[in-house]
Amino acid sequence: MIAHIHGKLVEKNPTDVVIDCQGVGYHIHISLHTYALLPQSESVKLFTYLLIKEDAHQLYGFMEKSERELFKLLLSVSGIGAGIARTMLSSLDPKQIIAAIGNGDVGTIQSIKGIGAKTAQRVILDLRDKVLKIHDIGEVSPISYNTNRDEALSALEVLGFVRKNAEKVVDKIMKEQPDANLETIIKQALKNL
Repeated sequence: MIAHIHGKLVEKNPTDVVIDCQGVGYHIHISLHTYALLPQSESVKLFTYLLIKEDAHQLYGFMEKSERELFKLLLSVSGIGAGIARTMLSSLDPKQIIAAIGNGDVGTIQSIKGIGAKTAQRVILDLRDKVLKIHDIGEVSPISYNTNRDEALSALEVLGFVRKNAEKVVDKIMKEQPDANLETIIKQALKNL
């Protein structure tokens, strides 16, 4: 019903924003991924999805159309509501979710808070063909999820870095240097954060 909203960003929180469109303030739920992409300027455009339930009408906003489409796909899975779908998009980058679904990586999906083994398997079963059809196979590249990556991210979090930023840097390092040991990954990440 509402495809996008373009207006003045009046309020910005990690989970929601308020956008003023010619005097009407729209309260929009967002993921941390979208929060990280929000521009510093006052003017903002979000692609939206209106979720209508018996007791509420909720508007969800996304900086990227692809994130909105992934959100809609996640909602189509039995057992995944808007809250869990938003948590998934806040915990992992949309490309990581697509890669995990495309590669059948149950562990990555299950690592998200609120998702058990059965739900993770259902997500992969229900969405794998759709994800592979929508996204070129070349886009779905396995990101190596190994203990070095997890330990490096934990160490960087302890040092006070935001996990989302640290993940991007660590994944880039691991892509460039697949054989890097834990110490090298952390040192490189500290230089780039």
